[in-house]
Amino acid sequence: MSEIYMEEFDVELGKMLRREESNPYVVGSVCRVSVRAINSNSLDLSWYLNTHTRFHEISISIPKDIVKKCIGCDEYGIKPYIFVDHEWLEHLYLREYSVFALVDAIDVKNAIRDNFLTKDKLIELRNKIDSLAETEEDISFISFADSLILKANWEVGYFDKGIECSYKPEKILYVIKKLESIYQEVLGLKIYAVLTQGGNEYHGEPLLHISKNQNHICLNSLGIPFAELMAIESSAKSAIRAGIHPPMQLYVDEQFYHSIQFKFQFQKNDKPRNSYSAIMKSSQANYYYSSCDVLLENLDNN
Repeated sequence: MSEIYMEEFDVELGKMLRREESNPYVVGSVCRVSVRAINSNSLDLSWYLNTHTRFHEISISIPKDIVKKCIGCDEYGIKPYIFVDHEWLEHLYLREYSVFALVDAIDVKNAIRDNFLTKDKLIELRNKIDSLAETEEDISFISFADSLILKANWEVGYFDKGIECSYKPEKILYVIKKLESIYQEVLGLKIYAVLTQGGNEYHGEPLLHISKNQNHICLNSLGIPFAELMAIESSAKSAIRAGIHPPMQLYVDEQFYHSIQFKFQFQKNDKPRNSYSAIMKSSQANYYYSSCDVLLENLDNN
């Protein structure tokens, strides 16, 4: 909670302790968090952005020097309230966040050996991805013929500033399904995809930066989300080789997976998963493995 509500909360809590009429729960606006680790100069938190229409959790870090007070009361069941610097909290709400996906074609080595990936086919593939990108203007497509990186920005939403939440992770599943058809049609190859989400330090910037001479492309993102994608992919490949699970079409970071709006009867928590070594998460991280069709068929579209 912002430090600007600290005094008001203290007054209401004091009244409660004196058994006077009061309600500290109506003071200010609360971010629901869970402390995952206490570091030398920071706290690693899980921030629960939405637990009403979806279960949306992201990992954040708070510098200790912006923490003003931590107040709680076990006697009345009041969990700890962490009061933080107001400007820092506003920035947390106003900055942009991103969804990332790595899409890769399967069995490319054999296709190269068989001289199947001709220039004409690769250009046709590029043109079809161009056409798809034209219809999906809020997603950036970075392609290497047999591989793609997708990035889409979203906002948390900030009621005080009139900003609505723009998080719609389901959309990228539909895009991957379209890419599946394109790769199958043009190259005759299947694809798999790895998905995650994370912060974006380039808030307020376009999805991509292309230099004036068009010889420098910046994804306007730190490398950490892509390292997470690589970590999930590496763990999945190791698990496949070890016989832990079969090859699948989708490998989805658990925070991204849980944020998808599934039908209640889908029982998403019971689906198969495996662990991976996350870069910026303090607790054990997992990815869920499935297929595009299974997830799309079980979306709650109401």
